[in-house]
Amino acid sequence: MWDTNGVKIKISLIRHGKTYANEQKLYYGFSDIELSKDGIRELELLKNKVEYKKSNLFITSGLKRTTQTLNILFGNVDYIIDEHFKEMNFGEFELKSYEQLKNNKNYQNWITDIEKNKVPNGESKEQFKNRVIKGFNNLIEHCIKNDIRDVAIVCHSGVISIIMSYLFKENKSFYDWLPTYGRGYAIFFKNKHKNYKQI
Repeated sequence: MWDTNGVKIKISLIRHGKTYANEQKLYYGFSDIELSKDGIRELELLKNKVEYKKSNLFITSGLKRTTQTLNILFGNVDYIIDEHFKEMNFGEFELKSYEQLKNNKNYQNWITDIEKNKVPNGESKEQFKNRVIKGFNNLIEHCIKNDIRDVAIVCHSGVISIIMSYLFKENKSFYDWLPTYGRGYAIFFKNKHKNYKQI
């Protein structure tokens, strides 16, 4: 882990709003789809209940749903894109439901070991984790080197769960860390210590 040399760094991880793929319970990660009408409405309501503070640096995964969420919650702010923080690539399973896939031989093979098995034309969960953790480590080093104190990343539930599981060795499963739409975690780093609170 890192040593921030006395500097306090805050990184907020925020999940994008709801899309039609969430509503229909479809597998999707790299598919670039927009927020649904309900998703937009929910974020607008949430913005009045939760204090989304401005940051020194805003990051999205580059997918439409994350950029839309950023604009709704924070306004028209400058941001950068970091594709390390994209959701898992579900390859040939993208935008399909369990019902559509349950008799698919490739799908049946994949679910026997989701951690290790690669989705056809996509990623394995292990590859996904390695990508996200590499991006997060690079970000922390960038913050320390460039004296960036406050970062907000609007990304995806799987990405957030991987980062939280990596940083905090609590008795929680991958699914326990998944936040609801527009919510997430604020993580605080100082010296070699870290803690978090829910957003």
